[in-house]
Amino acid sequence: MKAGSTSIRRQVQLCMGKVGLPVGSLVYVKQGQRENTAVAYDESWLGSPQRFNVSNDLQLVPGYQPHKAASPQDSVFHGAIADTAPDAWGRRIIARDHAKRRRKEPHLSALTEMDYLLAVDDFSRVGALRLCDPDRHWHRTLQEGRRSTPPLIDLERIFHASRAVELGQETIEDLSYLQGKGTSLGGMRPKCTMVDEDGRLAIGKFPSVGDARSVTQGEVLALKLAAKAGIDAASARLVCLDAVSIAVIRRFDRDDTDGRIPYQSAVSLLLAARAQDHSYTEMADAIRSYGHSPSQDIQQLWRRLVFNLLITNVDDHLHNHGFLHVEKGLWRLAPAFDLNPFPDKDRESKTWLSEEDGPITDISMLLDRADYFALSAEQALAVLAEVHAAVLDWRQLALSKDVGLREEDLDDFAPAFEHEQMEAAAALLGR
Repeated sequence: MKAGSTSIRRQVQLCMGKVGLPVGSLVYVKQGQRENTAVAYDESWLGSPQRFNVSNDLQLVPGYQPHKAASPQDSVFHGAIADTAPDAWGRRIIARDHAKRRRKEPHLSALTEMDYLLAVDDFSRVGALRLCDPDRHWHRTLQEGRRSTPPLIDLERIFHASRAVELGQETIEDLSYLQGKGTSLGGMRPKCTMVDEDGRLAIGKFPSVGDARSVTQGEVLALKLAAKAGIDAASARLVCLDAVSIAVIRRFDRDDTDGRIPYQSAVSLLLAARAQDHSYTEMADAIRSYGHSPSQDIQQLWRRLVFNLLITNVDDHLHNHGFLHVEKGLWRLAPAFDLNPFPDKDRESKTWLSEEDGPITDISMLLDRADYFALSAEQALAVLAEVHAAVLDWRQLALSKDVGLREEDLDDFAPAFEHEQMEAAAALLGR
């Protein structure tokens, strides 16, 4: 549509999984500055024994169900669809590329939220929802028969192109190469979707020009510590390219046969608006309502809260928690991801413990709320002991070949792992 147009309407088909089972229709409308969408389930989906509600802000009923953003910070799409849109880094690439093209083609319209959504490569779109046109052509960034998700061998090229973007020195070729390689799971840091050496889908995370420490090694350290602490965490490893450490983190929304697993973020499950504060007790309530194994997941959630506090992972907003569909509209807590130690920040969670408690700042408030997370006082102390023991061993794991930090790097991370809350936990455990 030409620049200056005041009304845009686009419709795409929603499909599900590897075979692309039809689910419904998504309609996007933009009138001036106003944007809204609507989704209608197909009759075939509503009558299918495989049916389930793909997004918590939809209902399994016929007819179009409208949605508009609750605030300028919220998505114009229903939750599970919004979860598949590019993250802040992906949007940056798409916007930069579009801006450069508009200099040569000034007739091009401004980007819409639908443009951003459709810019994600179908092969790597998060979860099981897929978008296609009426002729069953999957919406992707490259022509049919090609794929923009690169193999491990291309990581160096992607890293250099990403670094050029951060420095404002990118070429049209850099942006063209990066298009479609973004991810929905993350924020502003440079990253890409990729195919690992074993053929599995993964996320490659790169150092940023502004890093004062090795953030990529810190994230792999945190994920490996989490696994030692009894947390179901995304598998992670490091790849070294010319002394640059790149974190390769396995995608958990694909199974062993490349089947696609439906995904919702905690934002979607809780029907959360960005302008509002939300809490972990709310998440526990949602797990009780929609969880496949509610007691197990609620206890696992509490374990993650303890771990986050003890490693100073304070970037725990609701987009950094997710759920995978199991069966019949029941969901399980997805593996932990985006775990990062922040040695230069106060230990105060972004997501509140409860409306009454506010942000998590110390171990005692977590213990006081343990019963809400299906744990007795004795069970909570046992979990604390396991998490504390794992975090206590952080230096040894950091220096191991799996993480590869040097002795001189440890001081950069020490405040995240060695602090008064670790001491308080040790005192409670009699250590």
